[in-house]
Amino acid sequence: MANICTPKSFDLTGKVALVTGASYGIGFAIASALAANGATICFNDLRQDLVDKGLAAYEEAGIKAHGYVCNVCDEEAVQAMVAKIKEEVGTVDILVNNAGIIKRIPMIEMSAADFRQVIDVDLNAPFICAKAVIPGMIEAGGGKIINICSMMSELGRETVSAYAAAKGGLKMLTKNIASEYGQYNIQCNGIGPGYIATPQTAPLREPQADGSRHPFDSFILAKTPAGRWGEAEDLGGPAVFLASSASDFVNGLILYVDGGILAYIGKQP
Repeated sequence: MANICTPKSFDLTGKVALVTGASYGIGFAIASALAANGATICFNDLRQDLVDKGLAAYEEAGIKAHGYVCNVCDEEAVQAMVAKIKEEVGTVDILVNNAGIIKRIPMIEMSAADFRQVIDVDLNAPFICAKAVIPGMIEAGGGKIINICSMMSELGRETVSAYAAAKGGLKMLTKNIASEYGQYNIQCNGIGPGYIATPQTAPLREPQADGSRHPFDSFILAKTPAGRWGEAEDLGGPAVFLASSASDFVNGLILYVDGGILAYIGKQP
């Protein structure tokens, strides 16, 4: 009888996952998916009240999470948080660099300070967090790093010069971590979300006064083969795959979860 290839497990039982900026939104959805597959969730936010709000949301979802006040742009603070997680919960097995910001400002109107802030949060912080957890992963014999990239890791758009520069850099940081630390059984991959229906994008999806679609809503639907906005939950499955042993030979990949936008030139007028 021929040998049957049994797929590796998506089970994350016993794994400690740190998901940055996961009090709500995409980070919360990814953390919830990891928790549903057995991972213990740690997350951070900038203030205690935001951490408390996140803890309440996890509790309501039936998830016991561990929240920490930490600015992921502060290297000393991140090192201290990772040390505290190791002491209180365990070594970080899975890091999801989710925290990020965007400033929609035309490039020639954008100050260098605003540009630097976006680069700091969206690119420097993932470097700082990865640097903090990699030694523990090496000691433990492996680990998973998932960087939340963007379609702007591949494309440009008006008013997002800093964001696109940061997310393009994050794509290459992902590939370089994979190249440098793959020998230690560390896999570093990225997820590039498409346009996701979140409270932040809700105004772009609300009907106009005459009942017609918002122009940006129409634009996204026309550009997306799936014909819809993504939901935060659409990112859960890809995150679980990249966090689990099922992806042990996947390294340096950016998995775009965009409903097909990057594959599609758009409808002919």
